[in-house]
Amino acid sequence: MISPRIAFLDVDGTLIDSSEVVAPSTIEAVRTARANGHLVYLSTGRASVEIYPAIRDIGFDGAISAGGGFAEIGDELVISRTMPEDAVARMVGFYEESGYDFYLQAFDELFPSPGVRGRFATYLQDDQERRGEVRTDLEAVTDADEHPALKAFANVRPLSYTGIAKSVFLAADLMAYDRVSEALSGDFHVITGTVPHMGRGSGEVTLDGVNKGTTVLQLLDMIGLDAASAIGIGDSTNDIEMLQVCGVGIAMANATDVVKAHADEVTTSVREDGVWNAFRRHGLI
Repeated sequence: MISPRIAFLDVDGTLIDSSEVVAPSTIEAVRTARANGHLVYLSTGRASVEIYPAIRDIGFDGAISAGGGFAEIGDELVISRTMPEDAVARMVGFYEESGYDFYLQAFDELFPSPGVRGRFATYLQDDQERRGEVRTDLEAVTDADEHPALKAFANVRPLSYTGIAKSVFLAADLMAYDRVSEALSGDFHVITGTVPHMGRGSGEVTLDGVNKGTTVLQLLDMIGLDAASAIGIGDSTNDIEMLQVCGVGIAMANATDVVKAHADEVTTSVREDGVWNAFRRHGLI
C-alpha cells in the first residue's frame, strides 16, 4: 500500500500562468493524485473569495489562502490568523498617508481602496495586447465577459478592521516596498508583490510569523501528517517558507532565482506540464 502524500500548490505562476490559463495535464495530475489516495491542497496568496470557481472545480482537499492567513479542510475554515484591529489601522493609515492603493483580505471578502479596480483594468488591457496568439490547448479559468477581480474591486465600501489577515499594496512609487518595510517592520511580514499586475512597487503584508510555511505546519498537525510527507510547489516570494518546511520543495521553471535557491528541485513551467512532471517524479501519479 502506498503511503499517502500531501501536496500544496500555489495558484498564480504554478497552477495557472500570468494569462490565467491552466494546462490540462495539471488538472489531470491533481485529480489522479487524489484518486490514488493522496491529498492536494491549494496554497495561495489569494483570499478565498479570489479563488475562481474554475480553479476550485478542479477538485482539492482544502486550501490555504491569504498567504497563510486562513486554511480550509474541505469547505470548513479551520485556521484563522487575523490581525488585531489596531494593527490593521496602523497599516491602513500608512497606506493612506503615502497615497498608495491597497486592498485588505478577509476570509470571504475584499476591501479595496478606490484606485485598485482601475489599476487592475489597465493591467488586463495591457495583458491582452501582450498575449498575441492564444493557445487552444489551454483552459481559461476566468469568464471572458467580465473578469471576476473587476467585480470584486468595484465594491468600494467602508473598510473592515476585523477579520483581516493580509493586505496588498500597489504603487507607482518603485520605493514603495522599501518604505512599507521600514514603516511596518517588526510587527509585520512584508514581501514583494507576487502577481504581475501589481507592478514593481507593490507588496503583500501579513502579521509577523504568518506565512504559507507556518500555516502548512499547523494544518499538517491537524491532519496528522508529517512534514516529510509534504510536497510544496511554487514560484514566488510568498512560497519560500512553504518550500522550506515541506519534505520536498519544488520551484517552477518560471520561478524567480531567489525562490529556486530555496527549493530542493525545479520542475518545468506552467505551460510545460510543471505540476504533472513533479507529481510523476514523486510517485503521486
